[in-house]
Amino acid sequence: MQKLKIKNNEVAFYAVGGLGEIGKNMYCVQFQDEIIVIDCGVLFPEDELLGVDYVIQNYDYLVENKDKIKGIFITHGHEDHIGGLPFFLQKVNAPIYAGPFAMSLIRGKLDEKHLLRDAELHEINEFDTVHFKKLWVSFFRTTHSIPDTLGVAVHTPQGTIVQTGDFKFDLTPVGNLPAPNFQQMAKLGEEGVLLLTSDSTNAERPQFTKSERWVDIHIRRVFERIKGRIIFASFASNVYRLREAVDAALKQGRKIAVFGRSMENAIEAGQRLGYLNIPEKSLIDPNEINSYPPEKVLIMCTGSQGEPMAALSRIANGTHRQISIQPGDTVVFSSNPIPGNTISVNALINKLEEDGAEVIHGYVNNIHTSGHGGQIDEELMLRLMKPKFFAPVHGEYRMQKIHTKLAQLTGVPKDHCFILQNGDVLALTKDTCRLADHIDSMGDVYIDGRDVNDSVGNPEIRERRMLSEEGVVTAIAVIDMKDKQIVAGPDIVSRGFVYMHESQELIKAANHEVFWAILNTFKNHAHPDRRVINRTIVSRLQKLLYQRTGRRPVIIPMVTILNDSEGRKEVGEKRHNNHHRGHHSHRGTNQHQQTAKPNHQSTEKVTE
Repeated sequence: MQKLKIKNNEVAFYAVGGLGEIGKNMYCVQFQDEIIVIDCGVLFPEDELLGVDYVIQNYDYLVENKDKIKGIFITHGHEDHIGGLPFFLQKVNAPIYAGPFAMSLIRGKLDEKHLLRDAELHEINEFDTVHFKKLWVSFFRTTHSIPDTLGVAVHTPQGTIVQTGDFKFDLTPVGNLPAPNFQQMAKLGEEGVLLLTSDSTNAERPQFTKSERWVDIHIRRVFERIKGRIIFASFASNVYRLREAVDAALKQGRKIAVFGRSMENAIEAGQRLGYLNIPEKSLIDPNEINSYPPEKVLIMCTGSQGEPMAALSRIANGTHRQISIQPGDTVVFSSNPIPGNTISVNALINKLEEDGAEVIHGYVNNIHTSGHGGQIDEELMLRLMKPKFFAPVHGEYRMQKIHTKLAQLTGVPKDHCFILQNGDVLALTKDTCRLADHIDSMGDVYIDGRDVNDSVGNPEIRERRMLSEEGVVTAIAVIDMKDKQIVAGPDIVSRGFVYMHESQELIKAANHEVFWAILNTFKNHAHPDRRVINRTIVSRLQKLLYQRTGRRPVIIPMVTILNDSEGRKEVGEKRHNNHHRGHHSHRGTNQHQQTAKPNHQSTEKVTE
């Protein structure tokens, strides 16, 4: 167990995730035997992380110190802030504190993973305080692209550490919802903020982020000019945007159909909490869509990020059971691609256009604005909080760097600004702040499945990348270890490496190489086992293929070992039948697979 290299009177701040990246936000304040955790998110994988569903934090340090964790405080309900909770709670069952909308989404997540029954959940609002023996926590209202967003202030014996969460200063939010609570922020600043850790996502944008009201106006204008069916795709959690689409559709007398489980859950929660107001008669069952004229239908669906299994992708690919693209459809993307999704989103837009839909998307049509503040928003937060020390979070390095320069412009001394990495530990007192330690265990964990134990490591990722880039070659043989005889094969099968019809010479050479690899193993080892034979096949075949092609495919030896003549006869007959079936199948389906003819020597007895 790693023990932090800090003094007993110092307060520690460190990030488990969220620094140098957009996603998997998780920040901790630790004083002696008490730890406050803020957020627990996921990061969506880049394209090169093949087969990975989520990237989460390595929780080892927190698991080792789970008895010190007093609570997990959630700033808002986006996946990069709550998506990791089902994985973390499998290791640490800590109390969760969240606002109403975030809590509704959390309940759904935990229920899906069968974790809800044992979870300790506390719904909070901006005026609540939560007290522990040495630390206490208060909140302040912010605005973002999701309801009930809160900043978190952790009050320690040395001073107050503030985590803003994601924010922008939206002075005219839609639906008469409240604006940011400037008074709460200013009060914290007047009382003294020891350390401010603030959202850096839009630090490169030298402006004030536009209000959601501005998007509302343009969505209404877009809807007014559309005469056919509207398919509206957005983040399900962006209830403000959903409200804008609903209000514009209701004004035109459209009926509303909802597709996608996360969209259904978000609308249900929004209705229940009062953020949405959709009359029951205006919501229709998806099966009823064709009963209404196209100009009287709004379809709200998930998939604005090009997710292959989301509703919009299935609609575009023609695999959705209830709906397909029709001439006259207009698809409205009211979001921008998150990092790593640009290619898949563009591909989806192209497919929708090919299918005959008109696609409206992005900032160019004024139907999206960010939920993160630009430089002016960030400067305003700094002015309100007036921190003694500053550490930018939630952003890549270049964003953090710009944010520290903004802090200096607002009066924070340069040597009081810290650009941290995940695992770096700041140690603070009332008057000092130093980089004291680094927690080594805080790296990425790749989730390939639904469970925290369904994770893969860097070796598996490298192997998947090699498979995707270089292909795979399988060498198949059946041998009798007792008589040291090759009963069947060797046969070569290639996938993603070479087109076998056009590479017969190479396949024949590989076939011979495997034969001689087995022969030499018998000559050089009195009692070779399967591992020795496999290693020899891989080594010789790898060398041959690299010499001939300059590529290194993954080589999989499939050696079946027999010890009796009856087994030899049975396998030989099966191989003969499979050989003829394989050729017939190949001609009928034009698959890129062929079983190489066995070397004429392969059934001869091999002597030492």
